[in-house]
Amino acid sequence: MRIMGIDYGDSRIGIAISDPMGWTAQGIETIKWKTDIEVPLKRISQLVEEYDVKKIIVGFPKNMDGSVGFRGEKTIEFIDLLKKKISDIEVIKWDERLTTVAANRTMHEMGVKKSKKKMVVDQIAAVYILQGYLNSIGNNIM
Repeated sequence: MRIMGIDYGDSRIGIAISDPMGWTAQGIETIKWKTDIEVPLKRISQLVEEYDVKKIIVGFPKNMDGSVGFRGEKTIEFIDLLKKKISDIEVIKWDERLTTVAANRTMHEMGVKKSKKKMVVDQIAAVYILQGYLNSIGNNIM
């Protein structure tokens, strides 16, 4: 069973997918969008079908004190739209605090050029979100 991880943003959405056993997460795509939310929703729907995804984990940004701010509210709106588009798939909110910081640190340590970071930071953040979820459930996803 494959699980998808999503790092939602206002202009880019990072997508990660688990291996079939649910042990590891790999970044697969960054969806660029600006004004029409149907663009990423359609692409996510295509990826769900292509990879036979059974569950989606969406990074949920909270403030460091655990409260939900503006970004969290925007993410809830996105999740609601995603659930309407893909109604037969379970969608789970996952605390994503500091995942983008960790993704940027990883790229810095790997020596990724600044010009290329923008293209992959969201995918890496999606990997961190999904891998955190996978680690929390072990390999008992069946």
